[in-house]
Amino acid sequence: MAAAVELVAAPWNLGLRPPAPGREPGTWRAPDALLSAGLEARLRPARVVELDRPPYEFDPQPATRIRNGVTIREHALRLGEAVQAALAASRFAVVLGGDCSILLGCLLGARRLGRCGLVHLDGHSDFRHPGNYDAGSSLGSAAGMDLALATGRGELLLTHWPVVGRPLVADEDVVQIGDREDEGAPPVTRFTAQDVVRIGIADLGERVIRVLERRELERVWLHLDLDVLDDRVLPAVDSPGRPGLDFSQLAELVSALVGTGRVVGLDVAIYDPELDPDGAYAVPIVDCLASALAPLSTMETHA
Repeated sequence: MAAAVELVAAPWNLGLRPPAPGREPGTWRAPDALLSAGLEARLRPARVVELDRPPYEFDPQPATRIRNGVTIREHALRLGEAVQAALAASRFAVVLGGDCSILLGCLLGARRLGRCGLVHLDGHSDFRHPGNYDAGSSLGSAAGMDLALATGRGELLLTHWPVVGRPLVADEDVVQIGDREDEGAPPVTRFTAQDVVRIGIADLGERVIRVLERRELERVWLHLDLDVLDDRVLPAVDSPGRPGLDFSQLAELVSALVGTGRVVGLDVAIYDPELDPDGAYAVPIVDCLASALAPLSTMETHA
């Protein structure tokens, strides 16, 4: 049975490299941009929770080789509490980010209520970890490491969590969709961008659902990195690329997955309003999300 939506705004950019010296990434502006473009009115949430914007630090933090690692942990714990509260109230959590490191807090909140799988829609595998790069020579950026961290690879700071422990999700309980990379593939069920083009959205949805059924996953979190969209329809992301989905394909896929009743919530990441100064892409993103989640927005809302 569908649940009322709860929106959680998570305005941060902690997991990204500076786009230029002394300049912060602009993804922290995405929640406000999407709400201003009408997302709240379209989804009619039971509740909107707005989290504080965490401070971005350009210099390394003590005792971690992950950019803003200490701050990410602190705010992931807060985000986890917000997601846990939404799910405990039997609401469908929609988390507006922010960069991909918000996934950690989202999964943490979901996992505190029991086993939870992950469908990871992303134009990249986000599987960077000390086993495949030299952590001593450069800071790791958590937005490119979120799947590795979620599956327990990397520093304890961002892989071991109160109550849940490590990992947040088992490799076998992850489905990755849409990455364009040839190397460093994570050991999870994977449908590349090229696979999506070849088999089509309807068949893809059926295959993913069969994986969730085979794994007996009754609860699943959906991570939606908007760079899974083709850069011809959405260039205003941190790392645009092609091939990718268009908005109608993305809405169809998300709708099919949510329609199973297994998805308990989703996060939306990587849209950068600073790369969209005219606001041209906020409305199509809102239209896509509203279309995909239409059955949820028809529920009677309550405080």
